[in-house]
Amino acid sequence: MKRIIAIALFTLITIPVSAQEVGLQLYSLRNQFKTDVTGSLDIIQSWGITKLEGGGTYGMSMEEFQKELTSREMSVVSVGAGFEDLENNPQKVIDNAKAFGAKYVMCAWVPHDDNKWDLEETQHATEVFNKAGQLLKENGLTLAYHAHGYEFRPYQDGTLFDYMAENATDFTFELDVFWAHHGGGDPLALMKKYPKKMTLMHLKDMKHGVEGNNTGHEDVETNVVLGTGQVDMVGVVAEAKKLGIEYMFIEDESSRVVEQVPQSLDWLKSLDK
Repeated sequence: MKRIIAIALFTLITIPVSAQEVGLQLYSLRNQFKTDVTGSLDIIQSWGITKLEGGGTYGMSMEEFQKELTSREMSVVSVGAGFEDLENNPQKVIDNAKAFGAKYVMCAWVPHDDNKWDLEETQHATEVFNKAGQLLKENGLTLAYHAHGYEFRPYQDGTLFDYMAENATDFTFELDVFWAHHGGGDPLALMKKYPKKMTLMHLKDMKHGVEGNNTGHEDVETNVVLGTGQVDMVGVVAEAKKLGIEYMFIEDESSRVVEQVPQSLDWLKSLDK
């Protein structure tokens, strides 16, 4: 672990991007956290990242985990929430977000049978998000739905995602550019079409040659260093600056995450040169 940190320190950078800040979705280091919580936080610190998206404490008490974050000048600004909790126990979601001091709550998946996702599922999800989102809003929180690709199936003159976006009165979206692209959407076009409804982003690039589908599933090893894949990362980052999206979280689910994140940070920094 010390050797990894020493290597990562070589690329130590803090990256403010215009009015935004680049953070990390902690799921990226899910395997590292299983065996070494503080060591994993040390790796993130060595990358110069201070804003996190998470939601759990990895076996620690909230007090212990927050102490570890504070000592590294880190904070969890966005927490994940399960769809079932948003539908049936939104107060649990609110309490968890407030315990972390987070500003955003994100939901990354809506359970559905096999690969069945049509208007019925879309309408139900939209209703749940609006209802929960209103309650969260009353508690100073913003709910963002992280579309996962299956929402980009055709509907009328657009897609089911369009239905969600056009009917999202009390929730916003966290645009994961990998999954939007994978599902057949155009991340940059979506940002331009719904500028006021994109509040967060996941920066994730897709290996060249990978063909997307509408399942919301893909081999995690298709996650590559930002700027080296098939997603228009230059375009989406530039648009995020223009829109003033507050946090852009790197999410790298591959087994090469410790090596790739510093390279992705270097690439992001190069955009300002």
